Amino acid sequence: MNAAENVDLLINARWIIPVVPQDRVFEHCSIAVKAGQILAIAPQGEAAKKFNAAETLDLQQHLLIPGLVNAHGHAAMSLLRGFADDMSLHDWLEDHIWPAEGRWVDPQFVRDGANLAIAEMIRSGTSCFADMYFFPEQTAAAAQQAGIRAQVAFPILDFPTAWGQGPDDYIGKGLSLHDAYRSQELVRIAFGPHAPYTVADQALQRVATLAEELQLPIQIHLHETQQEVQDGIKAHGMRPSRRLQELGLLSPLAQCVHMTQVDQSDIERLATSGAHVIHCPESNLKLASGFCPVNTLLEAGINVALGTDGAASNNDLSLLSEMQTAALLAKAVAADASAVGAHQALRLATLHGARALGLEDSIGSLEPGKAADICALRFDELELRPLYHPASHLAYTDNTHRVSHLWVNGRLLLKDRQLQTLSAHEVISKATQWQEKLGASH
Repeated sequence: MNAAENVDLLINARWIIPVVPQDRVFEHCSIAVKAGQILAIAPQGEAAKKFNAAETLDLQQHLLIPGLVNAHGHAAMSLLRGFADDMSLHDWLEDHIWPAEGRWVDPQFVRDGANLAIAEMIRSGTSCFADMYFFPEQTAAAAQQAGIRAQVAFPILDFPTAWGQGPDDYIGKGLSLHDAYRSQELVRIAFGPHAPYTVADQALQRVATLAEELQLPIQIHLHETQQEVQDGIKAHGMRPSRRLQELGLLSPLAQCVHMTQVDQSDIERLATSGAHVIHCPESNLKLASGFCPVNTLLEAGINVALGTDGAASNNDLSLLSEMQTAALLAKAVAADASAVGAHQALRLATLHGARALGLEDSIGSLEPGKAADICALRFDELELRPLYHPASHLAYTDNTHRVSHLWVNGRLLLKDRQLQTLSAHEVISKATQWQEKLGASH
């Protein structure tokens, strides 16, 4: 008889949706974790005999899923949650958000806002997030300290901000940040040209060249509103997506955020280039920016992931909520109730996000050999009864408060809804201090 193999952790769960294999639900199975990776998934009786665990956790009323991947956001903008509401993107940005940022954004603002966002994301099951904001070194440090996985895109714009003077300055600082995190497992640096209307051709071409040389991702807001597309055609004689294609920016490294204004030519460009789409349905709805045709994009073979955008335009960072909205909205936009089913909605929030960020080989599904990024949800409440199909309740029910545990690389970041690597009291205190400062001037 073979001796039991030593493992760090054995999680026994009522249900597991691994994402790979596709559309499967495992019942009464265990996940064995060793050295931060998933070693095996096996029936509980078999796992108990096969593994000698340093720690065993029984979650017999819980559902396990891969840690969620929030593929677009502006973490520090959590300090502007509810600061300005009920207006178009143009008015919201130019009349309220940009003036507030110009006055208040500094390294401490970004660090405190990032900690608030990270705490909220951990409590809602997100194990990996993508960010684009000023002072990205602060967001990167906050993520590293909290133990969450992150893609941190440094902003690139044509005009000066508190963080830089122009494209050359932004890129220089961003490449230095990349050098600082080159050997770090959890934090990856990316290029973040803000949008086609805020970055000129020369800078976009340079980003495309450097990204290809360094094999770093590029995240850019694209086709967010009808006005953006119309202004782009007027200024450049072509749709913004075509301009990016001609500048060499559309590639498998490109993460195109929003894409609410899409025609057939845009779809063909995305499909041919291998670029990814990051869908932020709740932000798009709140700002009345438009509808991303998710089902049409998926049918064209385009990878679509989910993002929350910033809490200033959402107002929450729950990817579970975003997944529910995305699934329901996709059906309405496609006029097809079968569009983006429950299992597919989970794939958008996990494996598709990992693919968009270039992390598909290590996260996005619960498979042996992948990182132990695992989310547990308590699924025994009366609102979930009867329970015929766990995936149905996961996709179509508000589950944010049901997240009980979260592991990243096998490290426990949330235990019974209590943060393990951040102080909730400190996070709230800092947010309250910023509220008092900004509120007094608003």
